[in-house]
Amino acid sequence: MAEQYLVDYMYVLVLLIAGIACGLGPLVISRIFAPRELYRKTLEPYECGMDPYGTAWNIRFDISYYLYALIFLAFDVDILFLFPVATAFDQVSAVRGISELLIFVGILSLAIVYAWVKGVFTWPNRRKVC
Repeated sequence: MAEQYLVDYMYVLVLLIAGIACGLGPLVISRIFAPRELYRKTLEPYECGMDPYGTAWNIRFDISYYLYALIFLAFDVDILFLFPVATAFDQVSAVRGISELLIFVGILSLAIVYAWVKGVFTWPNRRKVC
């Protein structure tokens, strides 16, 4: 019986070491292979072969990008609620399970229709500035 406890603890120890190695491995590898000197021309770190220009405050994104991201996050989380429904589907009657699923998906669809009516999915026309 004591040998079984040792085997169980060995599994935990091996997985703990593997987890620590997976967490620290990329940090150590990037520390070994990272360039040590700055890019000589601009005295900034070398990044993707392009010279940086301006500051981060010069780049402005339209609000529609953020609205798409928020809608994606909201529906991504809502879709995660469908997985417990699928696992518990065999424990309820078929009519009740399907009706609850249709109500849930219907409410999600109403949120999409609401966003569509509000004009979230229409992109404004851009004028080229010369």
